[in-house]
Amino acid sequence: MKYSPHNYQAYATNFILEHPISAVFLDMGLGKSVITLSAIFDLCLDSFLVHKVLVIAPLRVARDTWPAEIEKWDHLKGLTYSVAVGTETERKAALRQKVSVYIINRENVQWLVEESGIPFDYDMVVIDELSSFKSYQAKRFRSLLKVRPSVKRMVGLTGTPSSNGLMDLWAEFRILDLGKRLGRFITHYRNAYFQPDKRNGQVVFSYKPLPGAEEKIYDAISDITISMKAADHLQMPGCVMNEVKVSLSEKERKTYDSMKSELVVSLGDEEIDAGNAAALANKLSQMANGAVYGEDKRVFSVHERKLDALEDLIDAANGKPVLVAYWFKHDLERIAERLHKRHIPFRLLDDSESIRRWNGSEFPVALIHPDSAGHGLNLQAGGSTLVWFGLTWSLELYQQTNARLWRQGQKADTVVIHHIIAKDTIDERILSALHRKEKTQTALIDAVKANLEG
Repeated sequence: MKYSPHNYQAYATNFILEHPISAVFLDMGLGKSVITLSAIFDLCLDSFLVHKVLVIAPLRVARDTWPAEIEKWDHLKGLTYSVAVGTETERKAALRQKVSVYIINRENVQWLVEESGIPFDYDMVVIDELSSFKSYQAKRFRSLLKVRPSVKRMVGLTGTPSSNGLMDLWAEFRILDLGKRLGRFITHYRNAYFQPDKRNGQVVFSYKPLPGAEEKIYDAISDITISMKAADHLQMPGCVMNEVKVSLSEKERKTYDSMKSELVVSLGDEEIDAGNAAALANKLSQMANGAVYGEDKRVFSVHERKLDALEDLIDAANGKPVLVAYWFKHDLERIAERLHKRHIPFRLLDDSESIRRWNGSEFPVALIHPDSAGHGLNLQAGGSTLVWFGLTWSLELYQQTNARLWRQGQKADTVVIHHIIAKDTIDERILSALHRKEKTQTALIDAVKANLEG
């Protein structure tokens, strides 16, 4: 296929070429893979500034998206690649091939650096979904940091750079520029830009930015960072966000409130308890969705309000395909049971074949878990309606999942995203938290937004 880049795509490619270290915050659907591959082609086969490139990506994106992009575009012909996923034997064989681009899933970064026995002699590293390196305590971060000084060029790609707030940015930029802009140590970064927020004596649970800190952080990273929003550069379809409220019965409410106030509730022949605040939030989320895990992963039903609402939404779609995002395993099991009972065909999107069939409109309902299919998958050909059966606290997974349908290439004029919310439950707090985080992230992206006319 002939590649005719949009102005913003040509700008982003040139930015990568001109900046040995670059953070490219591209909104979902803007084509970050082909933008980066165009730069890689130039560096490897035109200017010869780079010989070996390592692309680190989520598993499905590494296995499916990057190879498909290289094969898709005419101007990338001649760019050789190898995909190092699968068994250890398969990964080693892929890494020993003589090619320009090596693609590996992020879970195997530690193995590559510390266990594979293969020299880490890549002179360019591309991190697709830079936000997956936001934890400085993660093994993948520590392993990559060990070999980072030997890498001449670094590219960090993401659409969600600060999904949980500005604290995320330190590790992401530490891996890119070795601490030049935000400091070499997390303690220095915290002291410079944050102050304690929630605490118990000397124990600090969270931090909040100091007055003016956001602007200072944005200014510190602006020389190597560009950001772009899809709505600014593409004819995006409309997006309607809808809340579908369901109400619990008096008995169901009593069960939920008992867990909330007493941290324990009796269901059937078992007492289910939450030992701490995190466990309580998890239990309340499950109960809001309609069931809860007891001992030995036994599932206890609480209500079917969300299942009824989901069935109504599928009926209202009148045959149009519906993508359903679930969170807990028992959500999947109960949704599947209800759909079977109503003789509604569906598939779980868990492999390349199911994704192909969804995009071919071969079944009316698809079930997706945000954590396994949130990044990089193109699902817009299959439908334009998404239903959140159960919410996630992660802004990154939330936005990425929405962007599977609301993106360039969507044929429908409008994408509809439904949120089934159990009234007066933790659902409302989760949705509110996602909106608050989105404001912080939007501010960051606006602050470093590329000025294509400048």
